[in-house]
Amino acid sequence: MLKQSITITTKGDGKFTLAKPQELEKLNPKELLLYSTALCAGKTVVRLVEQKRTEIIKLEIKMSGELDTEKLEGISKFSSFNIDYNVECKHLDDQPKISHAIQLAHDKYCGGLEMCRKIAPVSHSISIVSVEVEA
Repeated sequence: MLKQSITITTKGDGKFTLAKPQELEKLNPKELLLYSTALCAGKTVVRLVEQKRTEIIKLEIKMSGELDTEKLEGISKFSSFNIDYNVECKHLDDQPKISHAIQLAHDKYCGGLEMCRKIAPVSHSISIVSVEVEA
């Protein structure tokens, strides 16, 4: 089976960029689906983190999907998805709030992920690292 993946990052300002220097126009339709879903999840996480009155230093989201064919074809369908949330925050006390915001975005508030769940199962992982920064 063929795996497709896309990674986006933000410095916490809600402006996301592709991690690899790719151009959106060069992404195939399957990668565009992964990109738009990762972007939806990321924007939802950023909004929920702001509502919890905390902030992130960096958020990286890697969205991948397993296709049901050996090579990329028009008839290829996703058989599973995975999304990895990697977060860097300022303080150890921020981790539970950020984790909760990610879980809410993933399970409840991200419409892109909800659509993907109608196609195939969606697994996820959350990794949060705090870097104590002096004020």
